Amino acid sequence: MSLNSKRVADNTFEPMINTSKSLNIRWYRCPVDKVLLRDLMKPDDIKGLYHAIGHLALWGATGTFAFYMFVQEIWLAFFAALFLQGTVASFFTAPHHELCHKTVFKTKWLNDFFLYVFALLSWQNFRVYQFSHNYHHRYTLHIEGDREEVMPAAPSLRIWYLVQLFTVNITGGYQSKAILPTLVNFIQIASNRFDNPYNFWGGELYEGCDEHRAKAKNWARIVLLFHTCVIGGAVAIGHPILAVLISGSVFIANAHRYFVGVTMHCGLKHDETDFRKCVRTITLDPLSEFLYWHMNWHLEHHMFAGVPCYNLEKLHRATAADMPKPRTLWGAWREMRETWHRQKTDPDYAFDTFVPSPAVNPIKQEANLEASVGDIDQRATS
Repeated sequence: MSLNSKRVADNTFEPMINTSKSLNIRWYRCPVDKVLLRDLMKPDDIKGLYHAIGHLALWGATGTFAFYMFVQEIWLAFFAALFLQGTVASFFTAPHHELCHKTVFKTKWLNDFFLYVFALLSWQNFRVYQFSHNYHHRYTLHIEGDREEVMPAAPSLRIWYLVQLFTVNITGGYQSKAILPTLVNFIQIASNRFDNPYNFWGGELYEGCDEHRAKAKNWARIVLLFHTCVIGGAVAIGHPILAVLISGSVFIANAHRYFVGVTMHCGLKHDETDFRKCVRTITLDPLSEFLYWHMNWHLEHHMFAGVPCYNLEKLHRATAADMPKPRTLWGAWREMRETWHRQKTDPDYAFDTFVPSPAVNPIKQEANLEASVGDIDQRATS
């Protein structure tokens, strides 16, 4: 067992409200022209609407086709359409993530509106996620401050897990959304129990933050009420399949989202102050990149979190000389699996990404570089 895993098992953590006052990491960021960076950080409502409406339209179109095939009892086409809709829905975690950063839209109410929509449809508690994700960005892979991602993690290819990922995800695992843990988590938070609010967090996340804990509890109740109404309404009108297509789609066909999402940090070094060593960028085909809301440019996203997702490839080009070469999806998985096999005998081993030497004049740590990672300063108001 690695030291990180032992600490999680022992739950030897300070309340995060205390840790955030004492832990200060000076991250290395690649040099980039300040004028260009300022331009790349500007949100665009048109681009935001293209992504949000486009993603919802794909989900709606595949779901409508699946419903029609079900009514017509054309079963092969129905299951194919259901698989496609589930694949689209499984990527709803991507817009939820981006909208939590508040960088997608220039107009605030548009960002909030679509955040609520995607959070409802994808069974996400954005209140918990924003609170947690702030720490993930500030303290990436430093166990004292980040329990969204705890290394080492296993890029699993277990048969039973793969069966669930390609059909209905019941019990879940790393980087996937399953029915049972999701329901249990929402019921616990709705009941004001925060022993395990998200990933590897325990009660330390919300200790001393009662106001924000109450917000998370209320949102959990709203999500449960919404899906209860959807399921009840679908049964009442004689079309229970609608409950599957609306409330259940995020638990179906999670495979592609899993294969893409695992690559973000798995196998990389923890307790580093250089994002290039602990975050991985990969290249994807255009459709996958659209569904993933360009989070394949994940290293760029961590280094400059205030840049909207649709500008990350431009940011990559501007910083490419000081960045490691992006992996392919296949190359990232080969790297992760080889690392995982070595970790079986050496739990503290991690892949050491080759990076160019640090630039002579790395950019200074500035407030705007950490802007829009979420409600990162809310903890101070609790």
